Amino acid sequence: MAANIRGPVEDVVGEALKLIVFYSGEFGERVVGNLVNYSGFCISCGEACTECRTVAPNLSPDIVALMEMPDPASLGDFIDDPDPLLPKDIPQADIALVINVHPDLLFGLLPRLKEAGIKGVVGGSESPSQLPLGQRRQLEEEAASLGMEAAFAKPFCALAPDPKKPVIAAFLKESKIGDPVIEFTVQKSREGKDVITAANVVRSAPCGSTWYVAKRMLGLETDQPDLRERISEAHHAYPCTGSMERDSELGDTVLHKAGYIIRDAVEGALKKPRRMD
Repeated sequence: MAANIRGPVEDVVGEALKLIVFYSGEFGERVVGNLVNYSGFCISCGEACTECRTVAPNLSPDIVALMEMPDPASLGDFIDDPDPLLPKDIPQADIALVINVHPDLLFGLLPRLKEAGIKGVVGGSESPSQLPLGQRRQLEEEAASLGMEAAFAKPFCALAPDPKKPVIAAFLKESKIGDPVIEFTVQKSREGKDVITAANVVRSAPCGSTWYVAKRMLGLETDQPDLRERISEAHHAYPCTGSMERDSELGDTVLHKAGYIIRDAVEGALKKPRRMD
């Protein structure tokens, strides 16, 4: 994998953004692991590991708190009084990353996040029951009324930087998470054919799967007939944690939607690769 050197954030804050993560469940742990990028986080390649993630960001110096929240499935659909379940002390930070947190707790958190100096709230959905469209819009509107940016997506890997939300856009740039962006390098392999020789992850799905998918593309020809199958196989093998339950909002499963997103990222990158020859 080609190196991508992490530099200072160029945003309205002028320095590295401080982050608080509110999370529950396996997906929350996966996103935190991707952000911290600790040794051994990704084990998908097993003994074939080439340590491609050594150039991935390590945001641990910028994370001021990891706050594990109750599993939404254990709380029921509605919470009359969320206050007893909310953290008592929230340290000062710039960004709140919320992953698999009950929506009533999120609404209860917003005023407290404002008091903690939070400028942007970021989250995503990995199943039909997590933050449907109406709740995502309400959360964004409520955050805006408090003077905060907010952005939510289903699936989380559909979250693209929005210039109208500069603090969140700066965070996505610094953390290199959101909708996947990959750069490929190719060279001529045989008459009329190009082979993928290098890959650079500009922005990864929050779970970190893009690094693995990009690596699995190395050595493939850009037009080989089973390219889509190879992308899908790598995406499933990582594995993607998106739900296989049909989502009426998407008209498909969250996992399939995530698969289309990474497929489009790979195919889009192969339309404008760098060339070695």
